[in-house]
Amino acid sequence: MINQMVLSTEIEWIGYEERKNMLQVEFLTGSIYQYDGVSKKVYQDFMSAESYGTFHETQVKGKYPYRKVR
Repeated sequence: MINQMVLSTEIEWIGYEERKNMLQVEFLTGSIYQYDGVSKKVYQDFMSAESYGTFHETQVKGKYPYRKVR
């Protein structure tokens, strides 16, 4: 999995497993969510977004099956 720390008021780091098309997001609160079926393009767009929190809210949350890991 590729993990990248990010500067955000909501998100601490973002990870991506290309083989599984799985996105993992860890929030500053300590919660970790994994999203299935996320394309590499969406991950790349996420990493280049002006606001990680806004991108998560509009392009990821509610659009992919997910599970809370922690």
